[in-house]
Amino acid sequence: MGILGNFTVNDLLKPKIQFASGNEAIVYGALLSGCKFYAGYPITPASEIMELMAFYLPLLDGVFLEMEDEIASMASIIGASWSNFKTMTATSGPGFSLMQENISYAIMTETPCVIVNVMRSGPSTGQPTYPAQGDVYQSRWGSHGDHSMIVLAPATVQDCLDVMILAFNFSEKYRVPVIVLSDASIAHMREKISIPDYDEVFRVKRPEVTIKSKLYHPFRTGYSRASKVPEMDQFGKGYRTFITGLTHNEMGFPVTTEYKVHKQLITRLYEKITTNQQDIQIYEQINMEDAEVVLISYGISFRSCMAAYELMKKSSIQVGVIKLVTLWPFPRNIISEISRKVRMIIVVEMNMGQMIDDVKLGIKCAMPVHFYGRCGGVVMTVEEVVEKAYQVIKEKSLK
Repeated sequence: MGILGNFTVNDLLKPKIQFASGNEAIVYGALLSGCKFYAGYPITPASEIMELMAFYLPLLDGVFLEMEDEIASMASIIGASWSNFKTMTATSGPGFSLMQENISYAIMTETPCVIVNVMRSGPSTGQPTYPAQGDVYQSRWGSHGDHSMIVLAPATVQDCLDVMILAFNFSEKYRVPVIVLSDASIAHMREKISIPDYDEVFRVKRPEVTIKSKLYHPFRTGYSRASKVPEMDQFGKGYRTFITGLTHNEMGFPVTTEYKVHKQLITRLYEKITTNQQDIQIYEQINMEDAEVVLISYGISFRSCMAAYELMKKSSIQVGVIKLVTLWPFPRNIISEISRKVRMIIVVEMNMGQMIDDVKLGIKCAMPVHFYGRCGGVVMTVEEVVEKAYQVIKEKSLK
């Protein structure tokens, strides 16, 4: 029931087959995930997400806040998450930069939330209306200190909906902020999508705390299950919880001078992600059974690679494609596996090279890795990807 009437998500997200934009699909995915709190500040090319959340959330008994800036937006969704809301915000490059300190705070306090970065060309204010993939490093390393992150990237409008559901589920399951990297092209293109019923969507629910309030330690694990993720209480439910960005013990109290406490905490923050990589790492393999040359990409660049693959099907060279959905933790396992089977890898990105080094680190044998990319503003064409592929094939005499 919403404050403006008796509405459900199913009522609002009709028809079930739509011709929608990427930004619209991101909002649909958030609502299907149970998001009830949005705080944000308008910025091109992400503003439609904010506008739609301002429309939908009051109808669903949710909360929408337009904040004074992106710093406050990030702080707001952290606070709301501790009050048992599923929360999100959306921005683009300049706003994402402002959010980094509070993203670091969300990591340290193990606060579930989702941050959408609709990438545009930078650095600085750059080209506000043009796409790019230049924030990949920033999504992983933008916040200070040792930490592990989950970063996902949609490549289609349908992906925008589906990846948002994944993002909220990972965020709740592992108590971590999850970043979704869209871009200006995907945000504003329109494609046919299928919207599932609300009851058909699997949603990770935040489990109730199982321990009595007097015995509860907010950052202790293992109360009810073998896990590196502590149970999360709710403000106002009778639990005394101290939350700080300082190094803290299992009670949440600051302990900033003891190496063992810091090591134990940071190691657990890492391991709750790294020990669950098989669950978190999502990717697709296209025509990898007999592939000799592999195109590896994500987001808008994947679309050029997929179209290039279709054009090259009839060539004498077998071409495969790897679509990365999870960018961090980087799926080195699949790179290691395919490097033993193929003869050449081409990494395609809409930047000056932000994923190629991790691809190289995943390779377990001597083989050539080539890069085709460009700075933001113009998406590479299908013909350009095909030309690059044939060029490196010819140079390496791959026949």
